[in-house]
Amino acid sequence: MDHRHASAHRIDLVVYPGFKALEAIGPMSVFDYANVHLRARGQSDGYEVRVVSQRQGPVRSDTLMSLEATHTLAGLEAAGMGCTVVVVGSRHIEQVLGGSAELVAWLGRVAPRVQRLIALCSGSFFLAEAGLLDGRRAATHWSVTAQLAQRHPRVQVDADAIYLREEIRDGAGSRQLWTSAGVTAGIDLALAVVEEDFGHALALEVARDLVMYLKRPGGQSQFSVPLAAQAAQHGGVQAVQQWVMAHLAEPLTLAQMAEQAHMSERHLRRVFQQETGQSPTAFVDSARLEAAKQLLESQAHLPLKTVAARVGLGSEQALRHLFVRHLGITPVAYRDRFGGRGGAG
Repeated sequence: MDHRHASAHRIDLVVYPGFKALEAIGPMSVFDYANVHLRARGQSDGYEVRVVSQRQGPVRSDTLMSLEATHTLAGLEAAGMGCTVVVVGSRHIEQVLGGSAELVAWLGRVAPRVQRLIALCSGSFFLAEAGLLDGRRAATHWSVTAQLAQRHPRVQVDADAIYLREEIRDGAGSRQLWTSAGVTAGIDLALAVVEEDFGHALALEVARDLVMYLKRPGGQSQFSVPLAAQAAQHGGVQAVQQWVMAHLAEPLTLAQMAEQAHMSERHLRRVFQQETGQSPTAFVDSARLEAAKQLLESQAHLPLKTVAARVGLGSEQALRHLFVRHLGITPVAYRDRFGGRGGAG
């Protein structure tokens, strides 16, 4: 496929005092590496990245680093909007929002004229304040999902997604609205943007430069069951979690788990809920779901009945029920979206 282009996509990166440095630098690096590879192909740069803020000059981040804003919000609005506007998040988003009325109002005015509007991490709060996420699915960092949902009940907050892309079609035309989870998920999102603009091969080259997976696809979980299992402090709960992970292909009963923990079933349910926030059987479901997702991503031609057997589910129907109940899509739809080329690079 020929991805030659007449002009660069303009990326306007919006920052403010206290923005998250890594959320800005990560995507900027992705777009810069994309340009390097395009030049190596004999093509012109694919991206022109500009730093935008309320005023020109250095803007201090949440670290010792500052970025030099070369353009202002007002100037950008007057001169015309580019292809993509990216708003980064903040560690202290509630505090920052209190002094960001101008940015919120600006987003509300320019959104209909932006081809692709992106909010990284807690940057989704700015879009929500402007009413741009009402009735739409949105991702943000897991630690502030409850805040976003409480502050903006009309937003369909997805506490699990790495990133989400919403297509908007209205009187202003067709455009995209992207939101992502915390910090490094902005890199995943930026790689997805490169893939959309210039194809899979270029995105893969950039991912290799950054020594990371091509992408944790949008819609995949921010959470890892093995990682969550490491958080438990109670020895009995840890023993159950480790045993479950090692025996997923087998039938697992509450009685067996209680035996591993040397507890009664009732006591295990109570302690497990206190330690992990879920029941032992819910943990088993989560572990089986994650294992099944990994198989569907990495082994695209594996029969569904084999996937079901390997994760301890008795049938394709049970596998389908698990996916629909937790993800809202079937295993086939999940593999179509994330398997093979769309899976981990």
